[in-house]
Amino acid sequence: MLNFIMILVVLIIFVAISIVYFKKGDSTHYLEQKLLNNNERFQFEAIVDFIKDAINDITRTNLYEMGLSEDEFKRRLNKRSALKKALKNCTYGSALDKEYVKDFICDLLKKNYITEKNVDKIMYFGQPSFLSVQDKFEILLYHYKKSHGTLALSQMIMEHNLDDLKHIIENGKTPSYIITTQEIEELFCNSQIQLSYDDKLKVITQRVYQIYKGFGVVDEIRDMAIDGVSGGVSGVVEKATDKVMEDYLSQIIQTPNHYDSIWIFYKGKSIHLSFLSFGTEKELRRICQNIYRYNKAGQLSESTGFKVNEMKDGSRVVVVRPGFSESWAFFVRKFHIVNVTLEELISDENAKLPIETIRYLIKGARIISITGSQGSGKTTLLMAMVEAIYGTLTLRVQEMAFELHLRKVYPMRNILTFKETPTITGQAGMDVQKKTDGSVSILGEIATDEVAVWMLQMAQVASLFTLFTHHAKSVKDLVLSLRNSLLKCGVFRDEKIAEQQVVSVLDFDIHLERDGDGKRYISRITEIVALELETPYNKDYRQTSNQVDQQSAFMDTMTDYFTRRTDRKKYESRDVVVFEEGCYKTVHSMSENTIKEMGKNMSKKDFQDFVLFQNENWGCG
Repeated sequence: MLNFIMILVVLIIFVAISIVYFKKGDSTHYLEQKLLNNNERFQFEAIVDFIKDAINDITRTNLYEMGLSEDEFKRRLNKRSALKKALKNCTYGSALDKEYVKDFICDLLKKNYITEKNVDKIMYFGQPSFLSVQDKFEILLYHYKKSHGTLALSQMIMEHNLDDLKHIIENGKTPSYIITTQEIEELFCNSQIQLSYDDKLKVITQRVYQIYKGFGVVDEIRDMAIDGVSGGVSGVVEKATDKVMEDYLSQIIQTPNHYDSIWIFYKGKSIHLSFLSFGTEKELRRICQNIYRYNKAGQLSESTGFKVNEMKDGSRVVVVRPGFSESWAFFVRKFHIVNVTLEELISDENAKLPIETIRYLIKGARIISITGSQGSGKTTLLMAMVEAIYGTLTLRVQEMAFELHLRKVYPMRNILTFKETPTITGQAGMDVQKKTDGSVSILGEIATDEVAVWMLQMAQVASLFTLFTHHAKSVKDLVLSLRNSLLKCGVFRDEKIAEQQVVSVLDFDIHLERDGDGKRYISRITEIVALELETPYNKDYRQTSNQVDQQSAFMDTMTDYFTRRTDRKKYESRDVVVFEEGCYKTVHSMSENTIKEMGKNMSKKDFQDFVLFQNENWGCG
């Protein structure tokens, strides 16, 4: 019996020790898991999940089941409606809706998630060595934005000459515009930025927003007052399939991927932000699939490999995807639509000469083409030129995507813009436009043969005069391009007749250029003068009875005929104003017929001023 009792006591002690041991093990595991969860809690993925859940609860909760008073019910319903609207519109490029959503996220984080004690656990604000280059850039951008608003990025670039030409890529053999990780690191180190708790919270809020609803690392960049931003346009799409080759390549060069590609267009310069990356192809694809969706732009699929659309703030966006393109990519082009004037755009020596010339050409109702390469400033100049159109005239605009937004710049004018849709062709839009009492026709860009035909229709029958942009490099290229468009569309079959139609329509060409430093200027203003083609032949072989003279006259007539059919000039181009050695200069005066026709469309005072302007600069009236 005693032995039994002793065995029982030993068993009880053993069981007790085992229980204590295993409980201790569970406790240790629990503490470790809790610590791990706390660390995960301060990662952005967890914060974004919290915000998603919180906003979903707010937008999906059934208010009727909460037993609220009538006033409280209306207040919550209005708040929820405003939040839903902002959540929808913030992804379309609406700055106001974006700020509303960010403020909402900031309040949620401040009340439920982030305190002054744990804010540095999310981003190591007090330990710069632990901050990523993206963290440092976003802190810098926030710092500049407090003082300069949407000019923050421009100010940062300008103050520190970040847009200087550098010899970095391809072993320094090729110059390029690039902002490197080292430059951002040095700039952040030298700035010595001090952030308050609220500042830190706003930096974190922006990061959460751009992951949740924004456009990733380019979200704030897209809102800046720059010319544009693009992604997915450089880097390797597919790495080497051979492991040995891939290892070898990784040793000799660090090859960036296509999702490491972020470029901005700033003052005519394409600058590579090599320190930024989307991180994964999935993130680049997400941005491409969301950034173009304003106004129900349709689905981007393999069968429709690209989309051209505008955003709510007036930016133009183009998105492409495989297999139309080799990788996912997007291009956002911004047009500054506030206070655009010719004086702001043209600022070189003797700038008054091209400015006044353009204004008189507009008042004189001349048909004007604005030509130049991409990024040379054609659309912006066209916006500014509208200011010279008499306020009594009505404007009708045809575009592929809404870019000019002339009613925002000139809200008191009679302006209406049309664009082609999947169900309404451009020709149908043109036919409707002819019935809308338009005096001035404006074409945003002639990029296809069909649009070139529309321009000629406008210029001949639909309006007093026409303005349009084109990518031609010279007057000859412009005429030939428009002539070929007429031939391709079947409007004419004879090259000479088609060319004659083109030159009979065109009056002036304003050509823009952009040099290697991104400087934009008007290289020339050229008059296109159609030559008289109705002159009689030199001799009529039927007017003489002498056979020898008759044969000689017949041969002269045939020679004249074939000369006219082959190399007879249909027009001549006269440079009126040119840009040389940093200064605008006069060359040839306008033709007498042009001056006369311009006078018919100007007010008496404007024509008198125009004649004086001619006398002062060209010595003619």
